[in-house]
Amino acid sequence: MSTEAVTQPTYGNWRRPRRPGLGPLGLVGTFGVFGGLVVVLLASLISLYAALIVLVPVVLFLTPLAIRTQDGRNVYQLLALRIGWRRRRAKGAHLYVSGPLSARPGGRFRPPGLLNKVAATEGRDAYDRPFGVLHHPARGLYTIVLGCDPDGGSLVDPDQVDVWVALWGEWLARLAHEPGLRGASLIVETAPDPGTALAHEVLPRIRPDAPEAARAVMEEVVERYPTASSEMHTYITLTYGMPPGQKRKKEDVITDLAIRIPGLLSGLVAAGGGAAYPLSAERIAEVVRVAYDPAVAADVLDARATYGGTGLEWDDAGPAAAVETVGSYQHDSGVSRTWLLTLAPRGTVRSSVLRGLLEVTPGTRRKRVALVYRPVDPATSARIVESDRRAAQFMATSGRGMVQARAASEMRAAEQTAQEEASGAGLVEFSLMLTVTVDDTDQLADATVAVRNLTAASRVLMRPADRMQAAAFSCTLPAGILPWEQTLIPHELQEAL
Repeated sequence: MSTEAVTQPTYGNWRRPRRPGLGPLGLVGTFGVFGGLVVVLLASLISLYAALIVLVPVVLFLTPLAIRTQDGRNVYQLLALRIGWRRRRAKGAHLYVSGPLSARPGGRFRPPGLLNKVAATEGRDAYDRPFGVLHHPARGLYTIVLGCDPDGGSLVDPDQVDVWVALWGEWLARLAHEPGLRGASLIVETAPDPGTALAHEVLPRIRPDAPEAARAVMEEVVERYPTASSEMHTYITLTYGMPPGQKRKKEDVITDLAIRIPGLLSGLVAAGGGAAYPLSAERIAEVVRVAYDPAVAADVLDARATYGGTGLEWDDAGPAAAVETVGSYQHDSGVSRTWLLTLAPRGTVRSSVLRGLLEVTPGTRRKRVALVYRPVDPATSARIVESDRRAAQFMATSGRGMVQARAASEMRAAEQTAQEEASGAGLVEFSLMLTVTVDDTDQLADATVAVRNLTAASRVLMRPADRMQAAAFSCTLPAGILPWEQTLIPHELQEAL
């Protein structure tokens, strides 16, 4: 009798996008270096003193560009973040009050910040299912939200998991061919079960003539089991934008999105997403409402189970009050802190690398893990992989010792990426954001330690979104907020920095 070793497939080969330019300077810094050298040389024709006068401001301008933190930000970006935070505090923009007692017209509880101008409407897909559409008028964007109940990886063969991963990658590659798609996000939300879901599932099924002992056992199960159970929800947001200069009616956009939904859902089901369905405008409002006020989660589940819905509208999905601080975001019955990805896991990983990060964390009220995707069109993908391939080859042939060994590994990864892209694979930029909500500020320290342990086990490096906690909190909601679409500086110019 012989046994064969069972090998689990591994994944990886993701690489941080290379910044064009000389070393850490970036493209703008590189142009500054060469332009400064030309100006200094011209000034040296006048006198050495004039050359020194020109050289000093050039060096003072370029030095902050060359100094970078671990996550790649330079001194100018750090200063801009601090200045923006001080300006918001001076204007009182870090405070938010809504409702009838506020100075806002209408007296409703609209979501704050990046979601304040968003309008919700609804359409019906080819199967006559309602789906919500969030319109971002400032950017001309439209967002649809899909929900699914993934099949889990427990008691599943590694070959099946590998197939699911491959199909998920194929689904992401298809997004690059979606007309007008600006970005997508996958949000996994976990929370301790308040007990109402199990009660509504079990208690109505107890027969009136059931034995007292059996009735007592089932009632005790309903009472005690929720303390050890949890709820998990998965949402996929897809945000579309109109081409520049093109104007379309909202009704035409909703009709176009309704045609695409069945195909998107079938891809999710094939990738292990389980039962996939579009979220109505009411369900989207409920998710946002519970995120801002976790104490009403049980009431929302109870109303949905009893009456089939809550009747909640988008204009009432926000908090009554919210306060943003440097390291936290206080909203109604919760206090949240958000972390941003700085470095993905190095090398290869297994399919369960994020399992601990996605599971419910004891001591927290709610937790959301958001994977943000920015598909790259095929033409740009080919240019990027070829540029990375040439840069990796140059680094592998110019160096010695450890640097050369690491550069050789980079070259192998770049070659593999180029071959996969040439065979039809897609290129997707991604990032990860994590939001943890607790009951009060005293629990944030314990939540921070728990997150640090989870990220270490998942081999990812993350940093708190200090001085932008409110915006980061909105990005982890299933509302279609894409970070690169909300910046004053264009995304291309930020890459050049």
